[in-house]
Amino acid sequence: MATFKKKTKTKQDIPTSALPDIIFMLLFFFMIATTFRESELLVKNSLPQASELTKLEKKSLVSYIYIGEPSDTRKYGTEARIQVNDVLIDPEQIVQHVIQEKDKLGEDSEKITMSLKIDREAKMGIISDVRQKLREANALKVNYAANKKLRNF
Repeated sequence: MATFKKKTKTKQDIPTSALPDIIFMLLFFFMIATTFRESELLVKNSLPQASELTKLEKKSLVSYIYIGEPSDTRKYGTEARIQVNDVLIDPEQIVQHVIQEKDKLGEDSEKITMSLKIDREAKMGIISDVRQKLREANALKVNYAANKKLRNF
């Protein structure tokens, strides 16, 4: 009769040959999915609340203008200021800013939306100045940003 030998050694090794591939896939995923802040806020920006909001469709066609009291009041004073990108500007410079933003977009320049993120404590005078300059620059699509108001039932 034939005798059978039992295998007593079993391998407990975990294959790690695919591990670098998995790590690089995760790295690329997080590099693509991560968004960076576009600009550092130099003005205070507590947005008003609204109940009826709509989301902007193409964020690549949106240029943001922040209006509010400067964060550093010792350096910039206490009056409301206008911020675009990472700089504070005067209302007279808005036309130049809109032209630069339209040049960046190229053929989609007429579809640009100017999104105003205005502090709830800002005076209406500076807001109307900004709106007038946007009309002069032919930027007629204007969006006012707000936070969603929570409903109490």
